[in-house]
Amino acid sequence: MKYLLFLLISYTSFAQNNEFPSAKAEAIVNRIQLPVIPSYQINVLKLGAKGDAVSNNKAAFDKAMALCKKNNGGTIIVPKGTYKINGPIHFVSNVNLKIEKGAKIKFSDKPEDYLPMVLTSWEGTMLYNYSPLIYAYGCSNVAITGEGTIDGEGGKTWKIFKAKETEGKNLSRDMNHNNTPIKDRKFGEGYFLRPQMIQFFNCKNILVENIRIENSPFWCLHLLKSESITVRGVSYQSLNHNNDGIDPEYAKDVLIENVTFDNGDDNVAIKAGRDHEGRANSATPSENIVIRNCNFKGLHGVVIGSEMSAGVQNVFVENCKTVGYLKRGIYLKTNADRGGFIKNVFVRNIQLDEVEDCLYMTANYHGEGKGYQSEISNIHFSNISCNKASESGIVIQGFPEKKIQNISFKNIEIKEAKNALSNENAENVLMTDVFIGKRAGVPSAAK
Repeated sequence: MKYLLFLLISYTSFAQNNEFPSAKAEAIVNRIQLPVIPSYQINVLKLGAKGDAVSNNKAAFDKAMALCKKNNGGTIIVPKGTYKINGPIHFVSNVNLKIEKGAKIKFSDKPEDYLPMVLTSWEGTMLYNYSPLIYAYGCSNVAITGEGTIDGEGGKTWKIFKAKETEGKNLSRDMNHNNTPIKDRKFGEGYFLRPQMIQFFNCKNILVENIRIENSPFWCLHLLKSESITVRGVSYQSLNHNNDGIDPEYAKDVLIENVTFDNGDDNVAIKAGRDHEGRANSATPSENIVIRNCNFKGLHGVVIGSEMSAGVQNVFVENCKTVGYLKRGIYLKTNADRGGFIKNVFVRNIQLDEVEDCLYMTANYHGEGKGYQSEISNIHFSNISCNKASESGIVIQGFPEKKIQNISFKNIEIKEAKNALSNENAENVLMTDVFIGKRAGVPSAAK
């Protein structure tokens, strides 16, 4: 009798706690700090920059950043024009790179321009590689704003790196698994690992607002080991290989809102390191991430994983819709190499048009790995609509010895699906007002 009472209390508590916790999401947003930028301003034209789409403006942009550093920060103004830059922009603290309407920064696509190598991360493993095109390391109060465009020129030279990356990719993963010292993980020339377009690494108080991102070599906006981040009003047209829109990794206190995606890969991919490195005691989870009022278009809408070995928790997604096809709407993926956890994920008010799979959770991504199965628990979906799933409406895949736990679906309508529901190795799955396919009407009378 006591055991039955405990079960009833636990079930009641679960049923009550699966509501979208708006107050918790708002508390995250309220504590995120926007960057504070000093009043100093410098226009790149005054430093000899030419917006003629031909001249190399690397020296002018470097000088602008140096002047900001000398003045303890400031705003670099990029007026109308197309500014070719043969090499990366490296941020210092307290700087806003303001790309005005009608302005475009167009990076070169010569790999040698992005040497010497810098400390970075590649698919969840720390290493030295080509510099990201825009790179901020150890900075605070940094921003990229304005209504201009950043073009990564990723569709030519960088594009052919994809077919050649296997050796470097496999070596990086071996180094991860073997705990090779990071100082010895040197890639760059000869290894074909493409750089991210924009990377904030170990930074705090970050704002990326209203810019347009096009044609990235690899991931578009990588938020690595950073916190107190606002990304809003950004638009994308970046359709190359692995062109994720936004990748928070080991990131904390993140707001992503009013973003219009059009990407060749995931729109938002929340990560937290790969395998042994992600499971290290020093690694920290990605947590406290709010995604709201976004328009999805690309491969997948919101993804957690598969590199999530340090764990992902406290993710709130609401009021988003698609403006085109997605392969998967909401996608949680890990495998038995990862370990870690995905927990406390709340998704509500999502409108999807046509997808391959609507809501997909798997602990067996690619069927890979052994020994480090992940915990997936406390995942809640409410008010989700989808016009058509060409494959599956809802998929849940756990392991017999490590089940996915405490999953709720409330007010879900998927109007058409080839396969309605696939649910294996999960427990405590609660469904309330879930319709996949045509809604059943009043039963007809026997004749």
